[in-house]
Amino acid sequence: MREVAIVAFGQSDHRRRTDELSEVEMLMPVLHDVLGQTGLKTSDIDFTCSGSSDYLAGRAFSFTMALDGVGAWPPISESHVEMDGAWALYEAWVKILTGDADTALVYAYGKSSPGELRDVLTRQLDPYYVAPLWPDSVSLAALQAQALIDAGDTDERALAGVAARSRAAAEANPHAQLRGSVAAGDYLVHPLRKGDCPPIGDGAAAVILAAGDTARRLCARPAWIRGMDHRIEAHSLGVRDLTDSPSARLAAERAGAFERPVDTAELHAPFTSQEVVLRKALRLDDSVNVNPSGGALAANPVMAAGLIRLGEAAARIHRGQSDRALAHATSGPCLQQNLVAVLEGES
Repeated sequence: MREVAIVAFGQSDHRRRTDELSEVEMLMPVLHDVLGQTGLKTSDIDFTCSGSSDYLAGRAFSFTMALDGVGAWPPISESHVEMDGAWALYEAWVKILTGDADTALVYAYGKSSPGELRDVLTRQLDPYYVAPLWPDSVSLAALQAQALIDAGDTDERALAGVAARSRAAAEANPHAQLRGSVAAGDYLVHPLRKGDCPPIGDGAAAVILAAGDTARRLCARPAWIRGMDHRIEAHSLGVRDLTDSPSARLAAERAGAFERPVDTAELHAPFTSQEVVLRKALRLDDSVNVNPSGGALAANPVMAAGLIRLGEAAARIHRGQSDRALAHATSGPCLQQNLVAVLEGES
């Protein structure tokens, strides 16, 4: 099996609105950043893969315009997933593992500000039984939070503590949208208060993957991907136990997360209650530094937040702040789909 590593990571400053910028204008500085970190040119990249959603832009095939920021001429080997960029990274990882590429550029972006995000996300629900009821993303997360409280797994005070810890950690993150002391606020949907929910905003991220000696040449301390897997729950919320995440647990097991302890975990938990579920499913105790970047509670650009979790975990390994890290991404209501990666640095 080929060794593959994340050798560079970059992200935009995440903001509530970027009306003055197109997706391409938001993305280009991030692409220039990761290429500059490695000294690579676009022509040096063997494979390019992106993650985004046409539903956010409100037009079909909107991702093709983002290629203007990459440079599609001369022709490049390119692919796109209608998912968070973490799944684009998975595709690029597989591409390198097969030997079809030695380097890959992965990027993701999302502008949530133009529309009503809570309504847009209803389009991912079961189109026959659930979507016609228009249950928005916050309402569904509140169902999960209430199930956890009823089961005795958490309470509102503990959830407020998750939010406070995450946003305090974001003080050291110059790209975060929310940082420091943020008031819990009124209930959005009981039992979730405003502070329990992620900010809505725009942002982009990119990483570069490389194989073997190429990775060692491009990065002083590559973040080696030791394993990665993704799993999905049943589509119907009514047949799931919302207090648990067997798909996250299985993905972690297949990725090798339980073979040895990790020192860092970047969890894609947009709601405080989801961190409770993930900590239990992924067997993370208090010895693990969870979301030192602030996580999705500090910045949650839809379609890029999962890729950012992988990038933040890799960046800590690059800086020598972590030796073995777990990175998680999710998609869909109530942690429906989960991807887990294990990253390691060389001693």
